[in-house]
Amino acid sequence: MEKQEEEEAVVEINNESVSLSSLPSSYKLLLKCPLGLTLDQVSVDFSSCYDRTPHSDKNLENSICETWKERIQQTPSLFNGTKFRYGGYSLQNVDGSNQKSHVCLHLGLTDYRTFMGTNLSAKWEEFLVPSEDDTVRCQHTSSPLGNGAVVETLDKKIIVLQRSENVGEFPGHFVFPGGHPEPQEIGISGHEYAKDLADSEHTKRKLSQEMFESIIREVVEEIGVPVPYLSDPIFIGISRREFNVRPSAFFFLKCSLESKEIQKLYSTAQDGYESVRLFTVSRSELEKMATKMPGCHQGGWALYELMVGEGRLIEEKQNQ
Repeated sequence: MEKQEEEEAVVEINNESVSLSSLPSSYKLLLKCPLGLTLDQVSVDFSSCYDRTPHSDKNLENSICETWKERIQQTPSLFNGTKFRYGGYSLQNVDGSNQKSHVCLHLGLTDYRTFMGTNLSAKWEEFLVPSEDDTVRCQHTSSPLGNGAVVETLDKKIIVLQRSENVGEFPGHFVFPGGHPEPQEIGISGHEYAKDLADSEHTKRKLSQEMFESIIREVVEEIGVPVPYLSDPIFIGISRREFNVRPSAFFFLKCSLESKEIQKLYSTAQDGYESVRLFTVSRSELEKMATKMPGCHQGGWALYELMVGEGRLIEEKQNQ
């Protein structure tokens, strides 16, 4: 993939000039759900068959451990936590109506060490397999499933954060609130522990709930808004940035507070250290910012635009 040089751009956000660094703009929408799916319409197939496949090149495979050792020396506080690995999905749509639509996410396990040594490695492209099938193409990468939230305020603005310079990925750049669903939150530390529970309906329910509850946690922790002010999330799809093939699930939420109230709460956010500033922007301002976001978040904006467009079509049909 051809590397793109960074360039400076200046846009008006909240009546203020803000300098943005340009990023490679390519992304891929792996799954589009413009009508939005609720918790009951999303399930999870959790299995070791969706785990990463080790690469046949032993030197490349060994570089994962070497990369981690280097990163640990640079940043001793790094923690090798377990993450869900994205392994594709299956989609059912019985009659084309949103009520009948159902998505089953295919998830395995990975960890932060492997993420650093594959997706975030300088050698990330060497781990890819030439294929039109995304799960085949990325079979040797860690590909932990991230998440992001497009949050709309009461005064119809969208929340965007500027990341701290101390974070591991894209420091200083603009993103939607988000992070990762966490296996530990539902008691999963490995496949051996979970295999007796994998076929349990209760466990399957917990897995799908974690997809939705995790994004609520991230929003609360990153912007400081209490849960009662947030709507139930709706799932709008999955995007993947082309640069280091990073996948993220995106959700849409409404907040019953206005921008000024949210700005006040942001100063007390639990994970406020991960970002340095919160913006509440209009759709036109968001369009300018989105082109300067990491690719997976550009995809999040595209999924939001698809949802807005679908909503307008439905409204037009209802008014005819």
